[in-house]
Amino acid sequence: MKFIVIGITDNPNPYFPPEVMAIIRDGKVFSGGKRHHEIVAPLLPADAEWIDITVPLDAVFDKYSQHASLHSTFGRSQSENTRHSTEIIVFASGDPLFFGFANTIRRKMPDAEIIVYPTFNSLQLLAHRLVMPYHEMRIVSLTGRPWAEFDRALIERAPKIGILTDREHTPTTIAQRMTDYGYTDFIMHVGEKLGNPSEEHLSTLSPKEAIHRDFAMPNCIILEHRGAVPPRPFGIPDAAFTLLDGREKMITKMPIRLLALQALQLTGRHVLWDIGFCTGSVSIEARLQFPHLQIEAFEIRPECESIIQENTRKFGAPGIHIHIGDFLETDLTTLPKPDAVFIGGHGGKLKEIIAKLLTVISDNGIIVFNSVTSPKVTTDSHQLWDEACAELGLQQFPHQHIQLNDYNPIEILSCKK
Repeated sequence: MKFIVIGITDNPNPYFPPEVMAIIRDGKVFSGGKRHHEIVAPLLPADAEWIDITVPLDAVFDKYSQHASLHSTFGRSQSENTRHSTEIIVFASGDPLFFGFANTIRRKMPDAEIIVYPTFNSLQLLAHRLVMPYHEMRIVSLTGRPWAEFDRALIERAPKIGILTDREHTPTTIAQRMTDYGYTDFIMHVGEKLGNPSEEHLSTLSPKEAIHRDFAMPNCIILEHRGAVPPRPFGIPDAAFTLLDGREKMITKMPIRLLALQALQLTGRHVLWDIGFCTGSVSIEARLQFPHLQIEAFEIRPECESIIQENTRKFGAPGIHIHIGDFLETDLTTLPKPDAVFIGGHGGKLKEIIAKLLTVISDNGIIVFNSVTSPKVTTDSHQLWDEACAELGLQQFPHQHIQLNDYNPIEILSCKK
C-alpha cells in the first residue's frame, strides 16, 4: 500500500507545485481532517473518494486496509488502475514528519510505502513571522500528549521552547501552569491560524497576561526566556520547605537526601516511586535533578497532600503524581512500573511494603531506605530490612553510615531485585 502525504497550511487558497498538482489531479482516494477537506475540496477530482481522519485512529486505518484489500482483488491486469486504487493521498498540517501524520502511518502500517511533500510547520511559520532563529529551539508537542516533556523543558531551563498545542493544552492553560510553578520569566509568542492571510494573528505577552486571554485554534507558542537563564539548585535548604506541623525532624535532611538520590542511581532510571513522601522533599529534589523521571509519590496522611503541592509550586517542580492512602491497600496495576523506589516511611510494615513492591518493580530495579538509629525507636528498621532482603532473595549493596550534626545516625540501605 502506498501513501502520498502532502503538507498544507491554513491558507484557504493553497499553493502546490506542479508535481503535487499532477498527483492530486490523478488521485482517486484522499484523506485528511475536516479542516483539510474544506481547504482542498475545490482541487479534488469530481469522482474523488474522501476518508476522514477522526478519532479513534484505529477505525481510520481499518478503512485504509479495507480499501487496499478491496481494490487489490480487482483489475490485477490493469496495472495503472490498480496502482491508483491502492494509493491514498493524505493531506496533513505542515511537515507530516514533524509530530505529524506520516509518523502515525509508519507506526500503524510499517510496511507501507510513504512519500512526503512537506510545507513549513506551524512553529517554523511563527519563527518566520517573528524573524527569530529557531535552530536551537527546544520542541515540545502537547497535542494529545501529557505535560511531561513540557515540564521537563521548564525544569531544565530551556531558553527557547516551541510548543504544539491542542484544545486541552491551550496557551491559557499552559500560561496557568507556568504561573502556578513560578516560571513567569518567559515571553510568550502565540501564533493563531498561521498561514491564513485574513485570520492569522500574532500576540507577544507574559504568562500572567495570557491567563486572561482566549486564543483561536489552531495555534502554537514559542516561549523565550528573558535575561540570563538561572541555574537549577543542587540541594534545597531544609528550612525552605513547608513542613508537617512545623516539625523539622519530619524531613529527609538535604545532605542525606542527595546521598539517597545517588544510591538510587537515577541517571539511567525511568520511574521513581517515593513511599511516605511527607513534605515531598525527596520527590522534589529528584524531580529537579533528574527531570526525565516520572515520579509517583505515596503518603498515608491526607494532610501531606496540600504540603507537597505547596512545596512543588514553591520550588518549580511540576509533574509529581500524588497518591494519598495506605500503600499496602493501593491498587498499583494502573501505575507505571518503578525501576527505582525510595521508602521514606513504613509504619512498622517494611517487610510487607517491600514484598508488595516486588510484584511490580522492574527487573534490576533498586530500592533505597534510610534506617534511623534512635533510642526512642522500638522497632529496629535495619533488622527488618535485613530480614526482608534475606526472605525475598534481594541483593544488598554496601551500607552508608552517616552522622549529621546532632541528629541520630542514619544508614542508607539499598538493594536490588
